[in-house]
Amino acid sequence: MAAAPALKHWRTTLERVEKFVSPLYFTDCNLRGRLYRDSCPVAALSSFLTPERLPYQQAVQQDFRPAQVGDRFGPTWWTSWFRVELTIPEAWVGQEVHLRWESNGEGLVWRDGEPVQGLTTEGEKTSYVLTDRLGEGDPRNLTLYVEVACNGLLGAGKGSMIAAPDPEKMFQVSRAELAVFHRDVYKLLVDLELLLGIAKGLGEDNQRSFQALYTANQMVNMCDPAQPETFPVAQALASRFFGQRGGESQHTIHAIGHCHIDTAWLWPFKETVRKCARSWVTAVQLMERNPSFIFACSQAQQLEWVKNHYPGLYTRLQECACRGQFVPVGGTWVEMDGNLPSGEAMVRQFLQGQSFFLQEFGKMCSEFWLPDTFGYSAQLPQIMRGCGIRRFLTQKLSWNLVNTFPHHTFLWEGLDGSRVLAHFPPGDSYGMQGSVEEVLKTVTNNRDKGRTNHSAFLFGFGDGGGGPTQTMLDRLKRLCNTDGLPRVQLSSPERLFSELESDQGQLCTWVGELFLELHNGTYTTHAQIKKGNRECERILHDAELLSSLALVRCTQFLYPAVQLQYLWRLLLLNQFHDVVPGSCIQAVVEDAMSHYEDIRSHGNGLLSAAAAALCAGEPGPEGLLIVNTLPWKRTEVLALPRPGGAHTLALVTVPSMGYAPAPAPTSQQPLLPQQPVFVVQETDGSVTLDNGILRVRLDPTGRLTSLVLVASGREAIAEGATGNQFVLFDDVPLYWDAWDVMDYHLETRKPVLGQPGTLAVGTEGGLRGSAWFLLQLSPNSRLSQEVVLDVGCPYVRFHTEVHWQETHKFLKVEFPARVRSPQATYEIQFGHLQRPTHYNTSWDWARFEVWAHRWMDLSECGFGLALLNDCKYGASVHGNVLSLSLLRAPKAPDATADMGRHEFTYALMPHKVGKASASHLPAPLGAWEGSHHFTVHTPGSFQDAGVIRAAYSLNFPLLALPAPGPAPAASWSAFSLSTPAVVLETVKQAEANPLSRTLVLRLYEAHGSHVDCWLHTSLPVQEAVLCDLLEKRDPAGHLPLRDNRLKLTFSPFQVRSLLLVLQPPLD
Repeated sequence: MAAAPALKHWRTTLERVEKFVSPLYFTDCNLRGRLYRDSCPVAALSSFLTPERLPYQQAVQQDFRPAQVGDRFGPTWWTSWFRVELTIPEAWVGQEVHLRWESNGEGLVWRDGEPVQGLTTEGEKTSYVLTDRLGEGDPRNLTLYVEVACNGLLGAGKGSMIAAPDPEKMFQVSRAELAVFHRDVYKLLVDLELLLGIAKGLGEDNQRSFQALYTANQMVNMCDPAQPETFPVAQALASRFFGQRGGESQHTIHAIGHCHIDTAWLWPFKETVRKCARSWVTAVQLMERNPSFIFACSQAQQLEWVKNHYPGLYTRLQECACRGQFVPVGGTWVEMDGNLPSGEAMVRQFLQGQSFFLQEFGKMCSEFWLPDTFGYSAQLPQIMRGCGIRRFLTQKLSWNLVNTFPHHTFLWEGLDGSRVLAHFPPGDSYGMQGSVEEVLKTVTNNRDKGRTNHSAFLFGFGDGGGGPTQTMLDRLKRLCNTDGLPRVQLSSPERLFSELESDQGQLCTWVGELFLELHNGTYTTHAQIKKGNRECERILHDAELLSSLALVRCTQFLYPAVQLQYLWRLLLLNQFHDVVPGSCIQAVVEDAMSHYEDIRSHGNGLLSAAAAALCAGEPGPEGLLIVNTLPWKRTEVLALPRPGGAHTLALVTVPSMGYAPAPAPTSQQPLLPQQPVFVVQETDGSVTLDNGILRVRLDPTGRLTSLVLVASGREAIAEGATGNQFVLFDDVPLYWDAWDVMDYHLETRKPVLGQPGTLAVGTEGGLRGSAWFLLQLSPNSRLSQEVVLDVGCPYVRFHTEVHWQETHKFLKVEFPARVRSPQATYEIQFGHLQRPTHYNTSWDWARFEVWAHRWMDLSECGFGLALLNDCKYGASVHGNVLSLSLLRAPKAPDATADMGRHEFTYALMPHKVGKASASHLPAPLGAWEGSHHFTVHTPGSFQDAGVIRAAYSLNFPLLALPAPGPAPAASWSAFSLSTPAVVLETVKQAEANPLSRTLVLRLYEAHGSHVDCWLHTSLPVQEAVLCDLLEKRDPAGHLPLRDNRLKLTFSPFQVRSLLLVLQPPLD
């Protein structure tokens, strides 16, 4: 007789079901305890330990010694290989048999010489299916190898996840056995856990919640764990519940398998190679078992690693891609930082990534995939569209500390007006696990309800890899269409974005940058990485330009396409979003610095080879070639190398994107059109530098007390204040040490006071004047600086050397300006934008620390002050104070971050309305080649004053390259532009054919204006045609060439690329 219905207490009923599926409580009699019943130890276990990451064929040849479960091995970053010999009992015929393996290291199972599955306790992969059903004729004895890395899914932090790795950490295998797996028990567990999730998630005031709880309770009543024959009745109860369908208006969740793998972070690059193999071979196994499962995978670099190290696995990935189950996404070489790389470097991410995906998988990516980067530049929409991408996915802005971003699905409009469709998965994660709680959060959290009824759900363990599990898939399949929940479908990025595009007319638009209100310490952490990045971007720019010119000028020269691609890929690798930001462990930093050194040495070799080709002629005494790699004429003071290692200063004029012979050491310098630099030290110890454009006054400790534009007498430094003021702050964030600087650090400001009498005259005047001083920053850290003013130069430079030994301190330099403006301007990729100088709203004060590239500027009508730099990114302007962030001292995840010696330069450039003769202006203001004496009107806007060109000149110094023979006797210019509003950023050979004589030119509008521009070239051009950023011809983009000039039309901040097909060389 059936039991009479009883009143049920919500909490006790819920806990009853929880205990029935618990892995901790009552496992002697609950359902969880029946998942694995029969088990036996492995027949034999042996191992060998190595500090190397050996390939399989080499590893299996080593000397394996007997091992036991529980043996400890290590230390961190070593590898223990295990030979696992198995004998399956006869009694298990007809059963599903697993190898159960648990370890605190990351494991990879090898079978018959190929990787077959990852085993990671943290990633809930603790068993490998040997057979779904043991047949009579199946082999009973087999040997597997398990490669165990001595690190966890998230590295080996000492005490906490982001702490520096513990070098002495030891690892162990805590389980290695054969066991019979009961699939019917597993299915009941999945259903009961989902029913519990629905009951909890929908809450006590929801009818469907009670139905779920009562169904689960009834299943417990009907199910006797010791009697499998009771399971079908319980299963039928669950099926009846999940079979009740939702309505047509239900929100649709697009569940996409995903495995975010940081290319380097709390582990070195080389370990990432193995993480990819462990994660992706498991995903392939899941794809083969689940034909509807689709897995999205980004980062061409990681795929190339797997292609080189695991060719068998790579072939399987390509096969899965042909079936539509393995979907490459992103289009970039790595998931790069979204703030710090230059515009050209961002283009190269796509150029290298998209060409790889096209070559290896037959098509390019249609969505940009960047879920974990610390903010997104306002130029990304234009760059994406230029690379064939109109869709964008991230979720990182859900980490905002202050303001909740108002959308999950929206149109993102960039600096130039380009728009892309952007989607943030509303569950605010790229590592979902398929729980009911996550599914419900995806719907309730969605901030675009009513505008679109579709959203992404990225599932799979991430950051350190791991990826999806079968349990996640089974949960999501069970929830496909259940009343009370959103509709869940295993889907693809293409299907998701197609649905979102159909609602595009309903979506709101966000204009400008996507600024992350967190992790703004990453603009400054690891200054040496930042410097290496800026320097190597310059070297590759220069090497490509000079190689292109050599290709034109010397018929024997071969453009070094292969070498340049190798160097670019190294640089792009370092621009991964935990490397260039400095949020990685010491081992990664060492690898990154090694990559930069490779780029420097090989890049400088390419520069020398190109210079030699440009100077190809009769043998003779060695000369010097002075090269200007920027697209405007420059007259600057240059230190020329002389025999014996000495240098002499010379004033040189070099045409735009061209070269000039170096002045002979004995030749008289021409009479200067500009006033020479005067240097005077007063009796009080202060020093004045004056070049007729600027008058700079330093107090006896090296602080800037006055900066005057001589022509107008306008003072740039605020009254009663001093510039070049070094300031120390306490810098203790809430958790993310290398990542975060908190707003409260501003409350701990401590100006560093120098000792009077330390200021001394350096270079005494003429072409250059300078003063230098020493400054003790703290008992452990010191600074020396040379303040330099050159003849004719519109800015004063501060060459700085710091010996830095601090803990949780932040060093900045401040310049209070005699300027008032509610906004400041900051350079970004291919342009600039404004940010507020006040804290009116929470959106304003959340930007207390921002990023910029080579310059920032504070201007009022008619006058402004620009702060330039050669390798810094962190900045802020609050009120009238321009502040440049110099050094931090975080201790996690790298305890040595920023310790040691640093060199960097920043510069200060005031600018004002006025009339001036060109002879008194810096060369950057010359409007057209050949103009020497003319009068120009120079409005006080930073654009017309030449701030942008000055910052380029600071970052791209003139090159004095040794010529193997006599240097050309005459100057030569390859390209020049008719307007300073347009910058010719890049000259390189086209990718399509390494032997072709086709160049790619990339230009952008830098002022924020509509402008027509004439590009003049002295190259023998046969054809000119516009192209996209991937160098694909625009069918309607033919450009007529008149008198060696091309006309181009730009809108504000527009980036344009063109192909120049050169005439074949004359024999």
